[in-house]
Parts: sequence; structure tokens; C-alpha cells
Amino acid sequence: MDKAVEKPLSDTNLTPSHPPLSQLSETLIGSEIVRMNGEIKQKIKAGERIFNFTIGDFDPGIFPIPHELEEEIIYAYRKHFTNYPAGEGELDLRQAVARFIQDREGISYDPEEILIASGGRPLIYTIYRAIADKGDKIIYSVPSWNNNHYVHFVEGEHCALETSAENNFMPTAEEIRPHLDGAVLLSLCSPLNPTGTTFSRDQLEAICDLVIEENNRRPAGSKKLFILFDQIYWQLTFGNTEHYNPVALRPELKPYTVFVDGISKCFAATGVRVGWSLGPRHLIAKMKAILSHLGAWSPLPEQKATAKYLVQKGSVDQYLKIFKAGLIERLQKIYNGFQQLKKEGYPVDAISPQAAIYLTIRIDLAGKRTPGGLLLEKQSDVTAYILNEAKLAIVPFPAFGASKSSPWYRLSVGTVKIEEIHEMFQKLKEALKKIQ
Repeated sequence: MDKAVEKPLSDTNLTPSHPPLSQLSETLIGSEIVRMNGEIKQKIKAGERIFNFTIGDFDPGIFPIPHELEEEIIYAYRKHFTNYPAGEGELDLRQAVARFIQDREGISYDPEEILIASGGRPLIYTIYRAIADKGDKIIYSVPSWNNNHYVHFVEGEHCALETSAENNFMPTAEEIRPHLDGAVLLSLCSPLNPTGTTFSRDQLEAICDLVIEENNRRPAGSKKLFILFDQIYWQLTFGNTEHYNPVALRPELKPYTVFVDGISKCFAATGVRVGWSLGPRHLIAKMKAILSHLGAWSPLPEQKATAKYLVQKGSVDQYLKIFKAGLIERLQKIYNGFQQLKKEGYPVDAISPQAAIYLTIRIDLAGKRTPGGLLLEKQSDVTAYILNEAKLAIVPFPAFGASKSSPWYRLSVGTVKIEEIHEMFQKLKEALKKIQ
């Protein structure tokens, strides 16, 4: 079992060239993925051919939003739905979300237990703010998306559990158990960003039972342990993979579970900005109050359009069928390509795709030398070599909180053209051949 460690938040050796600002702003690290994409765009601007498989987004030319949703958005603007929305989200949308979740996940939430926001990020922030005080322990696994930054926002105590490939990088009950004492939030994500892997039923049930046991142990009037369950990719599962959630498995966890969900990923609608949380009424009310000061509401036309679209069961099913087929075709082709390279003796690997838009791949070249004799001493050197020599841009797991020596990467297929996959592997194989 990996020991929980607090990740460093900044390079304290840097001398600021400006008057000091708040401790938060001076120590907060910007998005590694945004930084990487800035470098990649510069290379593309300079004329380089880059296979940019980093961003967790979609090329609308390949994966457009549903036509029916697009038409409803246009109609809503033409009907002049352009003023402020309700602070908690429009009632018709919250009712549509409740029906959608009931039909597809079998869990029941009233509109008053649902909060709408401009995507998942402000909801995650408000969950952290509503539950955690300064110094409170927050448990999360790494690699995972942005938990280290949200803990930093609330000045919480980091309890980061580094997971392993043997468990598909999903945290286990055994890894979590020693750290429950005093924790107020357990942040879980399934399907997981960055790995595209999921909890099995047994894995999640074991974690749920831990939380129930811990909350029953705590005295009345004390803080309880909440589960933040990010399931933004839950409809994008492939093959025999099934999605499970804590409330469906253990209904007694409903008072202590808050979901993050929305249309951003399952309908390729990252820029439409409609997300929702489901949770206990008193928590949702506090989150609404925090959100009211941020003003991170989902735009009214998009809310009206989403409310109408979610209840169109046939249209939703047809869209997901085509959308998921396009995603799994890309994921499977790339997975097969890495398995072929592995079979040929190259130090690479990949985990079979289960869900989302991500493939977990391994490129283990640390300690080897380039054709020019340069030692790839660190994994960051490997990342740079793959980008510069193979023209392949992928996100290293250290960007998601894993150890700097991790040879694992996130590869995203939301902008991948089928015809470029073969070319990418040709370039990658050429680069791997040159390594000594």
C-alpha cells in the first residue's frame, strides 16, 4: 500500500519579480495541461507536425454536439432567454436532470437536491468550500484530475494515495482505510480522468462500506466523511464495463454523497457549460450560496436547451451509440498499436480501454540514451524526447499528482483523426528504434 503524501505546491526557491500577493496566489500552480498545450501550439505555429493527444476535449468537426441540442440552443437564444438564470438552476432543467438520472441510474433526487452550474469545475470548488475547513484532511488518489489544487484552495491537509497499474490506478479500500480518521472528504472519480478506468462493483462497495462504518463510529455533532463522486464520464463506458455509483450500491450513503455530473463529456459539449451536482438538500443549499457569490451559473439558453434535450430518450440513445462507437474505435486502434509495439520488444504498454476518452499508456525509456548520446535521465526527458522525436504529445501522470518517475501517460482521443493513427505509430516506432 502506498503511503499518503502531501504533494509540493510550489517552488519556494523562486524569487518573485513583483510585489508579493496572497499566499494562495503565490503558491498555486497553474494547469500543467494548459502549459503543455501552450508549448505544443508554439511548435505547430512554427510549422511542426504534432500529434496532439493531450487535451481532454473534442474536435467539433469529428465529434459535434447532438444536433437536437444545438437546435434547442439556437431556439432559446431566438426566444431571448438571455437574462440571469435561477441561482440554483432553472426548475425545468433540474426536473429533467432528476428524470434523466432516475431513468438511467435508478437513483432518485428531488429538484431541491440538484444544483446547476457552468460545468463541473465550479461545482467541485463549491463542494470543497462547503465541506472542508482549513486543516481538514481530504483523501484523494493520484493520478487524478486537479484534486491537489482544490485541496490547496481550501488549505486542507493533503492525503494523496498513489495508486498502481495492478488496480488500473483505482484506489482500493485497503489503501484508503488507514487514513479515514479525521478526514472530511473522500474524492472519487469513475470513470477516472486521466486513466479511463473504472471501479468494479466489488471495489466500490468495499469503499462505501468503509465510509458507512467510519460515519457510524463518529459521535453525534461531529463532522462526517463525505464522498465527492465525480462521474462526468459515466455514460461513456465500453464493452462489458459497467458504471456503478455509491448511492445505487448503498442507499444509506445518500446523505453523505455529492455527485458531479453534466453534459460536457458525454455529449461532447465542453464549451456549452452545463453541469450539475446531486446531493443532500442542506449541502446543496450551502453550495448554492457559495456559487451565488462566484456567479458561475450555466447560461440560461443552454439550460433551457439541455432541459428539452435530456428528456428526448431516443435522440440521446442514438447520439451516444454513434459517439461511443467513434471513441472506442480510436481507443482500440491505439491500444492495439501499443500492444504490437510491446510484442516487438519495445518498452511500452497500455491498459485496455474501459471508459471515457482516455487511454493509459506506458513509455519506459528512463536511463536509456538518444542517438546523440544524451541520457534520458528523468521521465520528463522521456516526455520531451517523445514530443521532439516522435512528434507525439501526451500528458505524463506527474501532471495529475503521480510521482515524477512514473512512466505512465494519458492519451486523449477526442481530437484524433482515424487516418493519423497509423502515421503516429510509424513516427513513434522510428523514435523508439533510435534509443540505445
